[in-house]
Amino acid sequence: MLSKETILYKIEILISNHFKTPEEAFKFFDKDDDGKLNKAEIVKLLKEADINGFIRGRISSKLIESYDKDGDDFIDWEEFKSAIDEISDEYKE
Repeated sequence: MLSKETILYKIEILISNHFKTPEEAFKFFDKDDDGKLNKAEIVKLLKEADINGFIRGRISSKLIESYDKDGDDFIDWEEFKSAIDEISDEYKE
């Protein structure tokens, strides 16, 4: 399985190469426009980030587990922003 750092790096590359802002990326992947990313929407994001199909489901579950601070099994904008901030801090150097 890919390391967390590798997965976050691939997400960072996707966002920086295809979207003007992280908020634009969030809105793009929030297909039902409910202000939250569900597991299927996160799987789509991982697919676009070139994460292997075989492990996307497990990785999406792990991402929700890691960043879902309110325990609703979704990633809302604030939780997504927190993940993006972590990525940005990690890859500044």
